[in-house]
Amino acid sequence: MNNEEDLIEDDEDGLFEHHRIVADTRQSLLRIDKFLMARLPNVTRTKIQDGIHEGFVKVNEESVKPNYKVHPHDVITVAFPEPPRDTDVVPENIPLNIVYEDEYLLVVNKAAGMVVHPAYQNWSGTLVNALTYHFQNLPEMAGNDGRPGLVHRIDKDTSGLLVIAKTEKAMNSLAKQFFDHSIERTYQAIVWGLPNPEAGTINVNVGRSLKDRRITAAFPEGDFGRTAITHYKLLQDFRYVSLIECKLETGRTHQIRAHMKFIGNPIFNDATYGGNEAMKGTIFSKYKQFVDNCFKIIPRQALHAKTLGFIHPGTNKFIQFDSELPMDFKEVIEKWEHYVKYN
Repeated sequence: MNNEEDLIEDDEDGLFEHHRIVADTRQSLLRIDKFLMARLPNVTRTKIQDGIHEGFVKVNEESVKPNYKVHPHDVITVAFPEPPRDTDVVPENIPLNIVYEDEYLLVVNKAAGMVVHPAYQNWSGTLVNALTYHFQNLPEMAGNDGRPGLVHRIDKDTSGLLVIAKTEKAMNSLAKQFFDHSIERTYQAIVWGLPNPEAGTINVNVGRSLKDRRITAAFPEGDFGRTAITHYKLLQDFRYVSLIECKLETGRTHQIRAHMKFIGNPIFNDATYGGNEAMKGTIFSKYKQFVDNCFKIIPRQALHAKTLGFIHPGTNKFIQFDSELPMDFKEVIEKWEHYVKYN
């Protein structure tokens, strides 16, 4: 959308449409407020219910109550008096760490702290702002306006590898591989404790928490969320924490972080999932000070997207990339190695 004339406006009530969602054929009967909670990031259930009461939410062009049950093929619209934010991305001259590039794609090693694409509270300084500065005419996936080149993402404070599509052919090929779960991705993480067993598979649904929509929760009963599968194995045991490798079969939001918390081994210094306190070890002040010093060295979740492998859309051959652990990650590992050796 480039100007107000492009906006969708309801002539009757002067509202601008922000979201239009069509419930799919297999949609189970679900309250409209819960339905929208799962689909509108950064919006609380209270705000959704207020919006319903104020007539900002309609189903099949009719106002509904918060207890309305969504049916298959229902058309849900969310409209507000203000127009939606422009999806045009402002190019910014931000350096990129490109580890591979050809005419079809590039692979970048994203630093921790960089948001992947513009979104609520992060409209600038993102990877996409950098991409639009360095590359012109990157393709966009349908329904992914304002996110040129992206076929997947990693969290702001997770470091590591991302593949970016430079052509429509590359985007379609990579998107299908992600959809088919055939992309090979491994992460390394420092977690609290020693996983039991030391290697295994976590096959537990994950989805937005019903209590706090900013986080992802595990739903072991399978009554909510989406299928999520993480294969993990121990790499190093530091008595109080462990270095593990995680191989993703699916790629849900915060999947590894939520799964590791679920099995009792949250990621080191992951404030969102309870890893920012000393969960294992002694009560002595010397140990607590050591842990705090480690937190200062790596002021983020200790999670790194280390390898990425896929079928190249141009050659149809499998290619794989590996990346070094960043300095903060390596320094904390060295600290723990030294600590368990001499204490």
